Amino acid sequence: MKSISSLVISNHESAKQMRVNFKDPMAGYKMVDQVGRVDYANQVELVQMLFSALLDSMSEADGHIQRGSEDLKCASIARAVKIVQGLRITLDHERGGELARNLDALYEYVSRRLMQANMHNDVESLREVRGLMADISSAWEMLPSVMVTQKMAGN
Repeated sequence: MKSISSLVISNHESAKQMRVNFKDPMAGYKMVDQVGRVDYANQVELVQMLFSALLDSMSEADGHIQRGSEDLKCASIARAVKIVQGLRITLDHERGGELARNLDALYEYVSRRLMQANMHNDVESLREVRGLMADISSAWEMLPSVMVTQKMAGN
C-alpha cells in the first residue's frame, strides 16, 4: 500500500519544486518528507483530509461551471481526479477484499464522470459523484468512533 501522506501535497509551488528535484532522487524524497508530512495525523485522518479536499475541489468546480470560469473549472476537476487516483492507488486489495474491489470500481466510475463533467460542463455529473464521495467521506468520519467502540468491546 502506498503512503497516503505522500498524497497530501496541495501547494502548487511545493509540487513544482518537487518536479525540479526529481533530477536528484534524494532531494525529491526530502522534499516529499518536508511537504507531505503530517505528523499529527494517522492514516484515517489523512484519508479524511483527502476526502475533504476532494469534496472542496468538486464544489469549487461546480461554482466555476456556474460562473463560466473554464480554466478554474479545469484546475478544480484536475485536482479532484488526482485525489481520486490517489485514493484508488492506496487501496489494499489483499486485505480489503471485496470492499477494496468495490471502492476501486467506484473510484474508476467517479474519475470517468469527472472527466465527462469537465468536457461537457456537466454539473449534474459533478453533483452525482460529489454525493457519492460525500457518502464515503461520512463513513470515514465515523470510523474513529467505531474503532474506539470495538476496542472498548474487546473486538
